[in-house]
Amino acid sequence: MTGTGAERGTVLGRAAAIGVVALVGLLVAGHVLGVPIGLGYVETGSMEPTIDAGDGFVAVPTAIAGPVEEGDVVVYDAQEIEGGGLTTHRVVEETDHGYVTRGDANPFTDQDGGEPHVTDGQIAAKALQVNGEVVTIPHLGTAAMTVQGGLESAQWWLASTLGIRALAGSQGLSYLLLGFGLLVIVLSAAFDGRGTPDRDRSRSRTRIDAFDARRLVVGMGALVFVVALATMVAMSGSVEIGLVSAEFDSERPDVVPAGETKTHSTELRHGGAMPVVSITEPASNGIDVDDDPRVLTRGESVDATVALTAPSETGYYLRSYTDHRYFAVLPPPLIARLHAVHPWVAMTGVATVLTGLVVSPFALLAGTGTIRTRSRRRSDSTGGFLR
Repeated sequence: MTGTGAERGTVLGRAAAIGVVALVGLLVAGHVLGVPIGLGYVETGSMEPTIDAGDGFVAVPTAIAGPVEEGDVVVYDAQEIEGGGLTTHRVVEETDHGYVTRGDANPFTDQDGGEPHVTDGQIAAKALQVNGEVVTIPHLGTAAMTVQGGLESAQWWLASTLGIRALAGSQGLSYLLLGFGLLVIVLSAAFDGRGTPDRDRSRSRTRIDAFDARRLVVGMGALVFVVALATMVAMSGSVEIGLVSAEFDSERPDVVPAGETKTHSTELRHGGAMPVVSITEPASNGIDVDDDPRVLTRGESVDATVALTAPSETGYYLRSYTDHRYFAVLPPPLIARLHAVHPWVAMTGVATVLTGLVVSPFALLAGTGTIRTRSRRRSDSTGGFLR
């Protein structure tokens, strides 16, 4: 194999390795955040033979995939199944109460097992299907679960050893992923950009190590962008409200006379360090909520008005609204306009501005050329002996 061929093979090998790591990273991040990021996976055999346990699949966000229909395989935030969390099952029926779901291998529906009817606000993504068949990636979920188990073990070991509670939980895991990403960027720039020792024609030799500043800045910017985007996705989410359609009136806000509407307030609280802009909107039928943007600082809470409309048929119903959170690095009216186009447009714009604010000082300091460092200096005698 020629040198060019060997180099090409090395590059392709690195690209393939990076691709696999990126795929597994997306799966782990999506599971930690509770929102599939491009990919999902199943841990059990409830969807066999459509999706085997440990297999991955392409998860298309519902905002892009369009309305949910009967027969779709969806990823939704379950309330009761195995203690709650992301569940991948098929929609088998659509009712006034919500969607009825079931695993392809299960003899009964999730609702027969005590799970409330699924609302649009609970559904995070749909599995990509081609000609009616779900597109799967064999064993990718198994790799993601292995990586996740290792990360959780390391996380709890560090939290207990160092006595730092901030390293526990999903927020602590995000800190570790951010630190690991920064370490990878620095080491990659250090080893990949290392220059070849230059010997001048005099009696001295100096080794020069060169680092590509642009590559380091781009890598850091990409990391900050992804972390900012993932954090906003994690802060946002659906809020479920139980509604009882009754034949009588009650002082309770969740008990509404059949066919009537009752209004009450709900609290929006923010516990993060950076101020955020909150925009709420309905995620199911029978509910209305204020959509004015609100700025929330650390520890601040505000009230939002929620209107619940009870169906004419008495019974228990689940309603939901979505609370979108964006870092307050842009004026709230501008974020609201971007949000009106699409939430992902607003998130991308905010993440881009935040990345610029974080990375620009480093870019100005490092420049766009090459960073050179000099190591030890050696002198040769005319006789060839080292002194």
